[in-house]
Amino acid sequence: MAFKFEKLIVWQKALELSDTVHQLTKSFPKDEQYILTSQMKRAADSVSLNIAEGSTGQTNPEFKRFLSYALRSNIEVVGCIYIAKRRSYIQQKEFEKIYRMCEEILVMINGLRNTLN
Repeated sequence: MAFKFEKLIVWQKALELSDTVHQLTKSFPKDEQYILTSQMKRAADSVSLNIAEGSTGQTNPEFKRFLSYALRSNIEVVGCIYIAKRRSYIQQKEFEKIYRMCEEILVMINGLRNTLN
């Protein structure tokens, strides 16, 4: 592994979230393709991408800034799954799975941010 972020468990979990969201949104209605589907996938991808971008060659304050972006994107995914559930695009079981993933990532990002003080 050549890059610092590849060793971060939180980055690996964020990749899993991205994969899960990608698979889940395949079943969304076509009229959501450029709306909720796109928003949800971009938010999920943004979690891992911000962790990666901030970790490499950055100062701790800069890394913390990117972790804040990742955290906000993670929370955006939670907002999206609430909308998807209300519109009956996902079932409670799928909602809970992604919610738990986001919750775990939130705790890990906050923990990592706290180590950078």
